[in-house]
Amino acid sequence: MSISVLGAGAFGTALAISLARKEPVTLWARQAGDMDRRRENGKRLPGCAFPDGLAVTEDFAQAAQADILLLAVPMQKLRELLETHAADLAGKHLVACCKGIELRSGLGPVTIIGQTIPDATAAILTGPSFAADIARGLPTALTLACADASAGAYLQKELTAENIRLYRTTDTIGAELGGALKNVIAIASGAAIGAGLGESARAAVMTRGYAEMQRLAAHLQAEPTTLSGLSGFGDLTLTCTSEQSRNYRLGQSLGAGRAFDADTTVEGAATARAVDALAREAALDMPITRAVAGLLDNELDVATALKSLLTRPLKEE
Repeated sequence: MSISVLGAGAFGTALAISLARKEPVTLWARQAGDMDRRRENGKRLPGCAFPDGLAVTEDFAQAAQADILLLAVPMQKLRELLETHAADLAGKHLVACCKGIELRSGLGPVTIIGQTIPDATAAILTGPSFAADIARGLPTALTLACADASAGAYLQKELTAENIRLYRTTDTIGAELGGALKNVIAIASGAAIGAGLGESARAAVMTRGYAEMQRLAAHLQAEPTTLSGLSGFGDLTLTCTSEQSRNYRLGQSLGAGRAFDADTTVEGAATARAVDALAREAALDMPITRAVAGLLDNELDVATALKSLLTRPLKEE
């Protein structure tokens, strides 16, 4: 058994560091030479030294020789990676480590893997986790979702590390949605705090946002209990309450009327637009998602978005 991580962003690098403490791991990176010399990812995870078991390479074919490949690229770049390197990835265990919904198709990462590399075993690793915590060896619990129960058990065993405990499920749809939709609600939560609306408003956004997550999950026939676990409620709690979350920080900037670093990848932005389109097509009531999409597209300001939410018809919870 061998493991490679494809993509050297903060999360991919953190997973590589953690797993390499127990067995050899290869990290595919476009700036492999600099990382290998410094033995750290100075841009994404400064101060987190690479263990001896972590090799870094710019050679995709070399990295793809591993049995298990963790796909740690941004969600909107996943399909491009898979299509470009389809021959190298055929027949592998491919584990998506990105959280989101593809803007152009409305699909999640496991479905995209199945479309592009049909003979691969597709899975997703998701849940409440910050890269810096994982890289520093702090305890983290995640969800490993794979429709093939036997393959899921194999991946669970191989990808468990000293500081990473994995819980297994076959509900890939629920796991995909939990990881994707919590980013949208995190933007809304950040906007509430950035606009000075207070902690109580954030709690309301989180709670009603969770109801929206469940609504879409039920429509797409996910297991009802999946979103109450790590990949849903757990990740929602973490992402909506910490400034380590890029989605939350984007929301704060929107709420406060401040500019946000355009070079920072924020998965929830594209996901909000994709999910809003899905909700409209399915006639699903997802007002917080709609408000986030409107804020991102400059169709609404925070005051107007808040008014639209507070003046909705009264209803039972």
